[in-house]
Amino acid sequence: MARLGIDKDFLHEFTKLEKPVQERVTRALTKFGHVSHAGAHLEKIADARDPRFRSIRISDFWRGIVLAPDSGDSYTLLTVRPHDDAYAWARRHRASVNAATGRVEIRDVAAVEDSMPALSRMAETAPTRLFDHVKDSQLRRLGIDEQTLRFARVLTDSTQLDAAKSFLPSNQWDVLFGLAAGYTPEQVWAELAAEVTEEEFDTEDLDAAVERSSDRVVLVDGPEELMAIFRHPLATWRVYLHPRQRSVVEASYGGPARVTGGPGTGKTVVTMHRAHQLATEGEGTVLMTTFTATLSESLRTGVQLLVEDPGVRERIDVRHVDQLANRIFREHHGPPTILPPEKERQLWDSVVAELEVPFTAAFLGEEWRQVVLARRIGSAEEYLNAKRDGRGRALGSRQKARVWQAIWEFENTLRRRGVWTYETVCVEATRLLEQRTEKPYRHVVVDEAQDLSPVQWRLLRAAVPEQPNDIFLAGDTHQRIYNNRVSLRDVGIRVVGRSSRLTVNYRTTAEILAWSLGLLRGERIDDMEEGLASIAGCRSEVRGRHPRLLGFPTKNAETEHLVTTVREWMDAGVQPGEIGVAVRSHRLVDTVMAALSAAGVPHEKLLGATDGTEQAVAVGTMHRMKGLEFRCLAVVGVTEHHVPPASAITPEEEDPAAHRRDTQRERCLLFVACTRAREQLVVSWHGARSPFLPAEE
Repeated sequence: MARLGIDKDFLHEFTKLEKPVQERVTRALTKFGHVSHAGAHLEKIADARDPRFRSIRISDFWRGIVLAPDSGDSYTLLTVRPHDDAYAWARRHRASVNAATGRVEIRDVAAVEDSMPALSRMAETAPTRLFDHVKDSQLRRLGIDEQTLRFARVLTDSTQLDAAKSFLPSNQWDVLFGLAAGYTPEQVWAELAAEVTEEEFDTEDLDAAVERSSDRVVLVDGPEELMAIFRHPLATWRVYLHPRQRSVVEASYGGPARVTGGPGTGKTVVTMHRAHQLATEGEGTVLMTTFTATLSESLRTGVQLLVEDPGVRERIDVRHVDQLANRIFREHHGPPTILPPEKERQLWDSVVAELEVPFTAAFLGEEWRQVVLARRIGSAEEYLNAKRDGRGRALGSRQKARVWQAIWEFENTLRRRGVWTYETVCVEATRLLEQRTEKPYRHVVVDEAQDLSPVQWRLLRAAVPEQPNDIFLAGDTHQRIYNNRVSLRDVGIRVVGRSSRLTVNYRTTAEILAWSLGLLRGERIDDMEEGLASIAGCRSEVRGRHPRLLGFPTKNAETEHLVTTVREWMDAGVQPGEIGVAVRSHRLVDTVMAALSAAGVPHEKLLGATDGTEQAVAVGTMHRMKGLEFRCLAVVGVTEHHVPPASAITPEEEDPAAHRRDTQRERCLLFVACTRAREQLVVSWHGARSPFLPAEE
């Protein structure tokens, strides 16, 4: 029976095809997968650039281009296009094997040939060329083949290289990009360590190259697996690794390790594969966790998609941190009575009034979380001597004594009433785990690590024994959307020397990414290791439209334009489930939903994870956007006094450091929302724009 591979570029193309065409593609390939002599359904292409290209009939109007094997039954679908366009594509492109990676590459040979004469003429008069500093032997060692080498030798400017991204083999373009950016050949080799090796590959053995190319080809066994891929093409591709990501997943670490990277660099994919690998090794149960129920559900869906073996899947326990704390607590005490957040605020207010302390309830609540709980302080003496790093309001010993009096009264009231907060449940669960000699997990894998609190980190440290490969975490402090600050060292997690960084964004276009990065320009953001994080080098190699920034005189005018924009996207073939609308407040969610409802646009309030298969526009708060992505996204109501809202910012006169942290957190929240867009981003406001947005365009 034929084995079919689906090229990653076609999976993206497939989502943009109209539904009737998608159905015809599915039927044609299912029929193809059922037969034992697949070649009988393929036609030779007389003038194809590559003699191994074949066409497959999708309909009278549509054709697919398939890479046929020299031997065996493994075929790869490369593209589906209208009849004439498909054959034109076959006349321009060729498949080859990269000598350094052993993987298959697809290139637009005609585009390289067409561009060479003009580039050569420009190079003749140029004083220097882009790669004068690199030897041919160094380029070949990094996988640059003869055609690309000739092309590289006539380049004089990096903009010429940027323009070649669309037609050069992707791995070879990565190499040239790194060299043009100033990296040495050795540094490029190190960056691509998982891709280039000293092993010699047969560049004529295309069949073996396809088998090695899990970074760009999804191989399926049988029609059932094929149907599953086409039901969720983007979700399926998200669980496949780029070689750079694979090196992080497959490494063995002497202790805790982490991976960082900007938005869309595949950190979540890496955590899922890491959990899969650890569970496959079978040394014990793997906890895969994050900070919210929504994100943990998304992780669970990804694990189910990735892990086929039921036995391995059973060894991966996916649950968010508070859920874990609650489970441990229940095992010893039964279910806790949780004090709701609004009741907690009322309790702090009553403490302030009763003791007449000169502090606000908000200040005392944060002091309790960020200092007392974070540093496990249990007495007045410990509090008087405690470091208060990051707490901007300085306190003398008398003031500290008054603060401790208020915190003691708050905690004593909790005990007296027999109620708990989410934080105190977590603290108690940690105490219980620390008393156990047998830990519930052998490995812990954490996604979105930047948003966990110190008490949550102590819980995870107590849930797993200190051994090699015990804790693996992924995060980006530029995407922190809650008020948690933590030093990993202070909570017993040391990742020095075991930290990796991903730089290539696989989701967002270069234009959207560059604009979004500008929102954080100049911000000093911690790295969870008592240093500063950097997002320098984060890049996207996908080109597209620039974000649109639009201001309106009134809220109604802005909302009306949003409806028009959503309809334009849908008329252009974008499915409703591929469209998102992000806002800052729940009230504005209701406003947007009412406008879409009045216009007859299918929509739904975003309450949990989504994979874009729902036939409705997703409307949600910026916080709900975390971990999601949309083909087209509108960020609405980015208005002065709304982004950021005054209620989310500590007054500067009350606590200057808290004011700075709150403002930075709100900037990061807008950054997170905007980077959920894959292809098109619209940012709008009414009246005066948010101070976070650039003053002029």
